[in-house]
Amino acid sequence: MAEKIYFIKTNPTIAKINLYNKLCREENSALRYLDDDKKTSLEIIKAKVKDSVENLTPDELCSIFHWFQGEYHDTSADPSNSKEEVINQLFINGIDQFYEISPPDVTPFNQIISDYQKYSQSTLPYKFNTEEFSPFLIYGIFFTGLLSRFHKKENSHILLMDFLKPDHKDLYSFAEDKFNAVQTNPETGSLFDHGVQLSTHFGELYDLTRFYKDPIIKLHDS
Repeated sequence: MAEKIYFIKTNPTIAKINLYNKLCREENSALRYLDDDKKTSLEIIKAKVKDSVENLTPDELCSIFHWFQGEYHDTSADPSNSKEEVINQLFINGIDQFYEISPPDVTPFNQIISDYQKYSQSTLPYKFNTEEFSPFLIYGIFFTGLLSRFHKKENSHILLMDFLKPDHKDLYSFAEDKFNAVQTNPETGSLFDHGVQLSTHFGELYDLTRFYKDPIIKLHDS
């Protein structure tokens, strides 16, 4: 399976009913996507979902994703329609996969996460709130906006960079330092080359989460 990053909002109330009942009703199907000690793993997942789907570990949530992808991904259908069906079925069961990052953007996106974590001396966890997520996205908007502007690829997300800059001078200064470092370091060529597409990711994620108050999950599926 190709490496991907999913961003997820959850509805524990819906999952407590729909996903829990689906797990109980379709046990044999779900078991095929679990690791060793499948029955025990399934009972643990069911108990967590009945309490709150947000309690699932990354591995447990990945198992549910693989289950839905296996059940609802139709290889004979149009790929975009088939993918949308998986997303719709997850949503019906309390899991809103609202954004996805796929290759070749996963590696440079993760590099930006790593740079930001070193700068902020904090970790962007598996589950977080917008207060933790927003500064990272703003840094990403600045850094990838500078890359896009270097490539003369103006877009609405670069305008967002200019709008945010006066209120986030420290993050912008750090983004400038990293941008200057990337230009002189041949090992960061992938990051430099993917700046334009990454700018879109950061801008869209910022728009999709800026007013959201509940927890967000970042699931890295490789």
